[in-house]
Amino acid sequence: MGKTNQFKKGVLELCVLYLLQNRDRYGYELTQKVDKYISLTEGALYPILRRLVKEGYCETYLKESSNGPARKYYKITSEGREYLTDLESEWTIFVKNVSLIKMEEDNEED
Repeated sequence: MGKTNQFKKGVLELCVLYLLQNRDRYGYELTQKVDKYISLTEGALYPILRRLVKEGYCETYLKESSNGPARKYYKITSEGREYLTDLESEWTIFVKNVSLIKMEEDNEED
């Protein structure tokens, strides 16, 4: 289970930035979107969001909500867009290479 969680942390950054590229979102909304496809523990995204803000890839602002207190929204920065492009390239290469390893190994078993 620990290895799975470590692996997830590596791709959650990519998922968050991808979800922010077209519109700003608040933390709970991001969590719900990601959790639909990748199981998360409660609060798992917040350390990632804090790190993305600290590193200049996202910005935050408060927006009034009709359902209670103001919500903190996350907005991708131009640096975040560049970083997302890099992450997507790295991810594509990674997935391709893992697939190649699997295919080569499966072919050797025959």
